[in-house]
Amino acid sequence: MKRLIILLLLVTSVLCTFAQASVTAKIEPVEMMIGEQAQVTISVQANDGAKVSFPVFKPRQELVPGVEVLNTQQPDDNTLQLLLTSFDGKLYHLPAFKVKVDGKEFKTDDLALKVIEVEVDTTKLDQFYGPKDVQDNPFQWSDWSLSFWLSILMLVMMAVCYYLYLRLRDNKPIIAHIKIVKRLLPHQKAMKEIEQIKADKMVSSDNQKEYYTKLTDTLRRYIEERYGFSAMEMTSTEIIERLMQTDQQSLEELRQLFTTADLVKFAKYSTMINENDANLVNAIDFINQTKLENQPTETVEKPQLSAEDQRSQKERRVLKVFIGLLTTATVLLFCYVLYNIYQMLN
Repeated sequence: MKRLIILLLLVTSVLCTFAQASVTAKIEPVEMMIGEQAQVTISVQANDGAKVSFPVFKPRQELVPGVEVLNTQQPDDNTLQLLLTSFDGKLYHLPAFKVKVDGKEFKTDDLALKVIEVEVDTTKLDQFYGPKDVQDNPFQWSDWSLSFWLSILMLVMMAVCYYLYLRLRDNKPIIAHIKIVKRLLPHQKAMKEIEQIKADKMVSSDNQKEYYTKLTDTLRRYIEERYGFSAMEMTSTEIIERLMQTDQQSLEELRQLFTTADLVKFAKYSTMINENDANLVNAIDFINQTKLENQPTETVEKPQLSAEDQRSQKERRVLKVFIGLLTTATVLLFCYVLYNIYQMLN
C-alpha cells in the first residue's frame, strides 16, 4: 500500500513539472495586402517568478525571406509582440519561435502568413498612363505677398538712403586744421632784433634817437614777454621799479641805458660811439643774464568753430550713423527676401 502511494506521488510530481510552462503564438491577420502589417503575439504561461527569455529581433530583420520585422514590444514579462510586413505576394511559412523558461527551451507552433498582391486588369491597358512630368504649383498671392511687400519696403529704404547720401555730400565737411606754430623765445627775439641793429650799423649812425628808440623798444618787448607786465606802456622809471621786485641783477646798467635813451630822445642829448657800444653791450648782458631757456618753442593753435559750424558737424555725424544703420537694415532685408524666394521656388 505504501509503495502504491509513493508511486502516485511521483507520477503527480512529474505531471506538475511538465505542466509548469506553455508557450503559444498567434498572428493577426493571417491574410494581408502587400505593404500592410500583421502582428505576432507570443505568450508564455508559467509559474510566478519564472524567468522568461524571448528571442531578440532587430528592426528591418527578415523573419523569413520576404517578411520583415518592423519593431518589437513587450507589454509584460510573459508577452512579446512582433510587427511584420511584406512586399512580395505569397504564402509564407513562419517557423516556430523558441522561448526559454527558467533555462528550459520551449517552442511555439508554426504560423502561416498570406500576402495578397493587387490584381491588375491587363485587358484594359488603355486606362493606365505612364508617369507625368513635375507639375508647377498654381500661383498663390498669399505665398508671394510677404516677399513683394518686403521688396517694396527695401526699395523705399534704398531711396531714403540715397537721398540722405546726397544731403551728406552737399553738406561739405568742416575741416578744422590744428596748427602747430613755431615761436622764438623772448631772448631769441630780442637777440635777433639786436643783430639787426648791428647789421644796420645804427651804433655809429648820426640818428642816435632812432638807434636808442629801437634798442629800448627791443628791451621793453623782451621784458614784457619775459616778466609778464606791460613794459611798452610804462616809463623807464616804472620799468626799473617793477624789475626791482622780481630781479635785482644788472639793473644799474639797465637804468643807465634807459636814462641815456630818455636824454637822447627827449633832451636832444648827444652820445659818443663808445657810449653807444657800451649801452648795446649792457642790453645784451641783461638779456643773457635774465633769459629763460629750455622753454617750449612750439604752440598748438586749435581753431574755434562757430555755433553754425558745430551744428553742421553734429548733423553730419547723425546723418552718417543713420545712413550706416539704414544700409545695414537694407542689406539684411535683401538677403531675407532672396532666401524667402529661394525657399518657395524649391
